[in-house]
Amino acid sequence: MDSRLEAVRDTVLARNPGEKEFHQAVIEVFESLGPVHDRHPEFLEGAVLERLCEPERQIIFRVPWTDDAGRVHVNRGFRVEFNSALGPYKGGLRFHPSVYLGIVKFLGFEQIFKNALTGMPIGGGKGGSDFDPRGRSDAEIMRFCQSFMTELYRHIGEYTDVPAGDIGVGGREIGYLFGQYKRITNRYESGVLTGKGISWGGSLVRPEATGYGTVIFAQEMLKTRGLSFDGQRVVVSGSGNVAIHAIAKAQSLGATVVACSDSAGYIVDEAGIDVALLSQVKEVERGRLTDYAARRPGSNHVAGDSVWDVTGTVALPCATQNELDGDAAAKLVSNGLIAVAEGANMPSTRSAVSVFQEAGILFGPGKAANAGGVATSALEMQQNASRDSWSFEHTEQRLTEIMVGIYDRCAATADEYGAPGNYVVGANIGGFVKVADAMLAQGLI
Repeated sequence: MDSRLEAVRDTVLARNPGEKEFHQAVIEVFESLGPVHDRHPEFLEGAVLERLCEPERQIIFRVPWTDDAGRVHVNRGFRVEFNSALGPYKGGLRFHPSVYLGIVKFLGFEQIFKNALTGMPIGGGKGGSDFDPRGRSDAEIMRFCQSFMTELYRHIGEYTDVPAGDIGVGGREIGYLFGQYKRITNRYESGVLTGKGISWGGSLVRPEATGYGTVIFAQEMLKTRGLSFDGQRVVVSGSGNVAIHAIAKAQSLGATVVACSDSAGYIVDEAGIDVALLSQVKEVERGRLTDYAARRPGSNHVAGDSVWDVTGTVALPCATQNELDGDAAAKLVSNGLIAVAEGANMPSTRSAVSVFQEAGILFGPGKAANAGGVATSALEMQQNASRDSWSFEHTEQRLTEIMVGIYDRCAATADEYGAPGNYVVGANIGGFVKVADAMLAQGLI
């Protein structure tokens, strides 16, 4: 790391004790930025990094709700409005027991750069709760969402902060949240949330966007070696929305996706994952991969072990942060890996990224490779603002253009700063410079 940035890093880590995911995200970005400050000393003089690492606003609140038996529960809610230099705060809500301030800040910090790379006028933010929707009834989830929005509504708005979904927050939860916002404010403000249902302001392609976008980014990387997804053997982690649509897109391009996972293990399906069955089991029935294996002849469920034990030429980590460590990365490389594109946020540990880069593996970091979701959320905002609705084909075309543009921006920036083929450097510098220029232009705020 550039010595000029070490003192800033140390201050950030000291001011945010115990937030290891946030520390990891900050260090990863700082390690790329030395060459930027050689060219732009004004960023140091203006303390851009110090300001960028301190959220503009951090909101923590109590979320009381009752279960179906009438028992009272209390969860904690968060919204970190990190940076609005490029537009209103934009980023998802995550409902999961692991959520605490450090995870929300890591996600919000990554979101700043991700959103900048899309070229859309959106800033960075993130939120959520330590509420666990697993095993809860629709009525319980509705009551929780209504309680959550009863506090959150005063902090969000079409021109202020526009949340979306993330882990544990899908179309059902967005519907309950939007309904409560409308009920409290007496406004049908479509642009206040994205990921809405198609019949009431949502965008076609939004459910598919993150998974599709990850594959599109990976395809652009493969092209640099004269390859495509055609004939590739793909391993995917996760089996939620992002994973399902990454599997579908990869197989539409000629790949065979042989494995995916959930918290209880993984399945291997040498014939290629049956996307329709996987979607039925996971999204409609909210079941487990054991249910898929029981209904899919020739597939095999492996309990407890890592999906990264499965041999593949392309890996798409689409589950959660730090799921792929250095040992798993080394095994993938020894088994013939060619490329990795992150569909989740920071799913690869720092040691895993080092293994991939040292082995010459094509590596697309999450802040670039999984930006399709937020890009299509911004397209949803455009449609809401103009009271318009676009076709699937038009929206998918726009998504493809944005993802190819993100790839081109990362590749060109890496070349410009002397690190050709290093998409981590390209993504970090490309996003940072755009935000830093805007922050300086807007004065000391």
